[in-house]
Amino acid sequence: MNPKIELLAPGGDVDAIKAAIIAGADAVYCGLDSFNARNRASNISFDELVGVIRLAHHYQCQIFLTLNIVILEREFKSLTKLLNKLANTTLDGVIVQDIGMLYVLKKYFPTLDIHASTQLTTHNVGQIPFLKQLGVSRVNLSRELSLKEITTMATAGHQHDVLTEVFVHGSLCVAFSGLCYSTSASAGNSGNRGRCSQACREEYETTPSGNNFPLNIKDNSAFFDLPALIDAGVHSFKIEGRIKGASYVHTVVDSFRKQIDGFLETGELTQDGERLYKVFNRDFSNAFLRGDLNQSMFIENPRDNSKKHAIEASNAISVVQIHQVEKDLNQQKGQIAASVFDKIKHLRIDKPSLKLVFSGDDGLPLTLTVITENTLALGAEAAENTFVVQSTDLLTKTDKAPLSLADIEKRFKSLNNVAFNLTMLDTDQLADNVSISFKALTIMKNEVALVLNHGHKAVPEVLLPKLEQYVKLPPKKANTRANLSLLICDEADLHLADITDADIYFKLPDAYKRGCTKYVGFLLDNPRLIPWFPPVLIGKDFDVALNILEQVKPELIVTNNTGIAHRAYELGIKWIAGPFLNTTNTYALLAMQEEFNCSGAFISNEINRQQIRSIARPNNFKMLYSIYHPILLMASRQCFFQQSVGCEKPRIDNGCMLSCDKSTSITNLKGDSFAIDKQKAGYPSIYNQDQFLNTEIIDDLADLFDDFMIDLTNIGAGDKHRPDKALLIAQFEQILHSDASKGNELSSMVNEKLNTMVPESTNVQYHNGL
Repeated sequence: MNPKIELLAPGGDVDAIKAAIIAGADAVYCGLDSFNARNRASNISFDELVGVIRLAHHYQCQIFLTLNIVILEREFKSLTKLLNKLANTTLDGVIVQDIGMLYVLKKYFPTLDIHASTQLTTHNVGQIPFLKQLGVSRVNLSRELSLKEITTMATAGHQHDVLTEVFVHGSLCVAFSGLCYSTSASAGNSGNRGRCSQACREEYETTPSGNNFPLNIKDNSAFFDLPALIDAGVHSFKIEGRIKGASYVHTVVDSFRKQIDGFLETGELTQDGERLYKVFNRDFSNAFLRGDLNQSMFIENPRDNSKKHAIEASNAISVVQIHQVEKDLNQQKGQIAASVFDKIKHLRIDKPSLKLVFSGDDGLPLTLTVITENTLALGAEAAENTFVVQSTDLLTKTDKAPLSLADIEKRFKSLNNVAFNLTMLDTDQLADNVSISFKALTIMKNEVALVLNHGHKAVPEVLLPKLEQYVKLPPKKANTRANLSLLICDEADLHLADITDADIYFKLPDAYKRGCTKYVGFLLDNPRLIPWFPPVLIGKDFDVALNILEQVKPELIVTNNTGIAHRAYELGIKWIAGPFLNTTNTYALLAMQEEFNCSGAFISNEINRQQIRSIARPNNFKMLYSIYHPILLMASRQCFFQQSVGCEKPRIDNGCMLSCDKSTSITNLKGDSFAIDKQKAGYPSIYNQDQFLNTEIIDDLADLFDDFMIDLTNIGAGDKHRPDKALLIAQFEQILHSDASKGNELSSMVNEKLNTMVPESTNVQYHNGL
């Protein structure tokens, strides 16, 4: 087996973890009851985690823990308690999304190995050194990448000593991971908090192209692409499925194990993959990997496709034939479940028993014999391990305060913990009326703990220092509660600079022609514009964006892409973290300021008033917030028009990205409509029917924010009425430039005008939060 190739399996509960281990996984990722992105999985308790680690290590399998959600300010206290406990286990790694958590892990918990979650949307080579600087040792690459793009990313990983993971099997999100807000905006169930309600799997009213599940795509499978991924330099092949059961996990892991081992041994693919169709699937596609984003990626059935596949594979036509196929498949599924249960039923994760036997007499050292008994399999003989520890001090005779059982229990009771069950504490061989210092007992206890923890010293408890709240930077004008800033994306809107002194951000495209230099000259000719970089910049698009940054060298940028952020830091360019970096806590602000000299950050629109209020501003750091914008639900590399209104082109290509400019809508069975919008040089996107409009925050939290931004790009508006931009600016300036003491009265008047101008608006996220 090539040690550079890792098969990484999902484990949504203890049985699934056991199934993955016994099927030959090199590593398993699992989650606790909190801080993980699969709330719908059963998950495991901390005690079970410790037992699972012990079982996995017995089989030379590693365990990674998912902590892959954005973290709220108030949660860092309980998170730190958990990290203190994890630091004293033999856990092999933690999988993280939140930049603030990366900062805390690097600074305060250096013994924990850090892996970047797919939720960080890692897709360009600039993001690798950004994450490396935050302590990350491996990254999970975005599922949308082609083989060529993966090869480039893996090469960058090798250059920066960062391992790469690629999902090779399981469910696919139609949206870029970490940038899907579909159920957050509509139901308050954020995918960034592990509560995705899977709007992409919902049924919608029949579209003009005749589809009822226009966003539902097939499962990913690279089962026959493993040789190419090995050649690409990928370290870990990751299987999705933490909400799947043990039968699924064992079948998929065992299939991939055999395929990998067979190829490494023979140079050929030895498995046909048919077993993968016996368990849950939505049919399979490797279109992202091939870079061929065509209509065949979609499927009208969001549920299990195994029956349909079995019927088609057997050419069953009649009702009798179909019934027999279904009967046979159900029988096979039952046999798989029974077989897997039989393989894992004997595996145990119970705590080993711990026995302490004390002996000694006057003038001799205190001797402690430690006996551990560990049973990893039901019915198997317990594996017994014994070692001896002696005191450096000698026992002395005394009549005043002899060493008692209670004294020993007090000093050694901490060994009865999540790792061991202290079943016996024996002092029968200890002489009466002898004494030894409590310090000597503590030294012996620590020595025992060191041996039990495989030579790792206990990591002292970490308490995060109290955060200081600094005052905001002074606004541009006197009697102004905060500055106003604008976001535009059209050269036709440049005239707005003549009617306001607000900062103006210019939104750069997602995609470019190779070698495009258009925006270099444009930005040099318009130095007042502050470049705004999008969240996704893949391949040549990242190269062009980098060239814009390097040639223009603006004084300030806003970026939603960490690859651009890292290069700006290298060039000494001031940068502000955009709203799509999902910033929800102080530690994320500190990470970006201290590690990358970040000048400010937009706070996430997913969090509510109280969650925002609890954030502590770092010194000399700007805090910004968007108060008016289209509500992005999801962006995708795949085309949304093929399944909605239809498209004459069978696949999306670079020409589509650069030239396609159209919009439509889809409506779910509840009657909620969503706008599908594709801008030229932009990714296909879906927007909420309402605009985000939140002027409440000006009255509530103007003391916290330096800038409030309004988005005037009209992206996502479709054929809706578009309010006059100059009038919008005037209304928002009227609120911000008024005397704060009169703010409430004036806000009421202006809100009335704004609600008339923007009749379809909401700020429900500001009230619901995460």
